[in-house]
Amino acid sequence: MQDDKQLKILIVDDDQFLLDMYALKFKEKGFDVEAAFGSVSALSKLKDGKQFDIIITDIVMPSMDGFELLENIKKDKLAEGSKVIVLSNLGQPSDIEKGKNLGADGYIVKANATPSEMVEKVLEIYNG
Repeated sequence: MQDDKQLKILIVDDDQFLLDMYALKFKEKGFDVEAAFGSVSALSKLKDGKQFDIIITDIVMPSMDGFELLENIKKDKLAEGSKVIVLSNLGQPSDIEKGKNLGADGYIVKANATPSEMVEKVLEIYNG
């Protein structure tokens, strides 16, 4: 990591295996990781006032998809200081554009990055 501050990251996905794997990868890199199983859980954490440096969210999830989560974050100003990154298998230009229009700072297509590469891409987006 670039500095001494441990970055707090929230990972949102409805696949427990992926959630655990990504959490492990980020912990190995020195992140303070919190996982949310689905958007409803993530929104609840944010509404409770939890602050994160980085929020990574999947798009395809039951109850509330990632686009709806982005809309709620933006509408309720829940992640003012956070970098929000979409991590999804939806890789169409229209999906990426929709994510960015809803306030995502970056968009990573799962199929195009190994978990280790994904961590590097997240750091690149975070560091601007």
